[in-house]
Amino acid sequence: MKKYGCIGKKLTHSFSKEIHARLADYNYDLIELTEEEIKPFFEKKDFEAINVTIPYKQTVIPYLDSVSEIAARIGAVNTIVNRGGKLYGYNTDYYGMKALTERVGIDLQNKKVLVLGTGGTSKTARVVASDMGAREILTVSRRKSDENITYDEAVNLHGDAEIIINTTPSGMYPDTESKPIDISSFSRLEGVIDAIYNPLRTNLVLDAKAKNVKAEGGLYMLVMQAVVAVEKFLDAKIEKEAADKVFSEILSAKENIVLTGMPGSGKSTVGKLIELDGYKFVDIDAEIENRCGCKIKELIESEGEKYFRDLESEVIRDVSSESCLVISTGGGAILREENVRNLRKNGKIFFLNAKLSRLRATDYRPLSNTEDKLAKLYDERMDIYKKTADVTVPDMETPEAEAEYILVKRMELIS
Repeated sequence: MKKYGCIGKKLTHSFSKEIHARLADYNYDLIELTEEEIKPFFEKKDFEAINVTIPYKQTVIPYLDSVSEIAARIGAVNTIVNRGGKLYGYNTDYYGMKALTERVGIDLQNKKVLVLGTGGTSKTARVVASDMGAREILTVSRRKSDENITYDEAVNLHGDAEIIINTTPSGMYPDTESKPIDISSFSRLEGVIDAIYNPLRTNLVLDAKAKNVKAEGGLYMLVMQAVVAVEKFLDAKIEKEAADKVFSEILSAKENIVLTGMPGSGKSTVGKLIELDGYKFVDIDAEIENRCGCKIKELIESEGEKYFRDLESEVIRDVSSESCLVISTGGGAILREENVRNLRKNGKIFFLNAKLSRLRATDYRPLSNTEDKLAKLYDERMDIYKKTADVTVPDMETPEAEAEYILVKRMELIS
């Protein structure tokens, strides 16, 4: 049997196996290797073709018989093909990053670019930026050197940078709260590329989008580099339409569906009607009650609303770090910006715009247990719901119709 796969140190959260399964008809294994196992692995050469990921993109080069021109310029290899016992190395990350930059609509011609990080992907980003016509490329590192500037220097001396490319792991799961740099000082910023794909949108990307700066995470780069790798593996051509279809399928198989809306708008009912392979339904209010061991009404009465909101934010942060979820939020979840940001990291937000006349005050919702309280909340929150939503779902006759509307609109956003 022909052997294909990916080698790296930790591959638990890799999407590569799933992507290759959609691109080609072969078995693709994730192979975790220690530093000591690299040499015997390459001496044995028991594979047809492999991908290489962190931290071995430079380590593997001495074992290769030939390295492509682009891989040599970058100084890193992520794709190796075994042809009759001779090993040929390529860098398909180059094509993935170039494709991602073009997809976002970021023009690097004559621009000042900051590349965050110094590893293999940083080298790729610098070569891509150079080939796409960047005027100036600065590498940013925690340590000052002849080749690198520091993050303090980037912020204080290079606030005129127009493009930022992050190649560090800052913001990557499970440390999704971190970000490599504060972009508030960059007044001329036009675009942000983040090589991280888990979460789909890092804090860096969300910061940029909040400033109406073009920005995207690394999932498209991951898929497009895999497309070129498969072409090398099989000596075949994959058309762009087929490649884009695979990207849409991968995004559709990962991105959360987040439901927001007033208490009683039907979020849980609609959420349970949304059926997608591999997805599960999560009710934030139910998760809160599981953690506190009591009903939300009892929690608010005994501990106060702030305690409840703090616990709600904690639950949203934890749940939002996962993928393949349909999430029903509490009515007030969107009142905190941190909740909205966390929900957006791996999800799209759909607001169920139920009319006030359809809503009912109930005793088990202490913040809206009278008609007057409910109407007041409706007036206070309506603009926030609409502002924080990616899609506003109109009030429809049945929850089934709303669930179908969400699925259709979701696919339109993905494609």
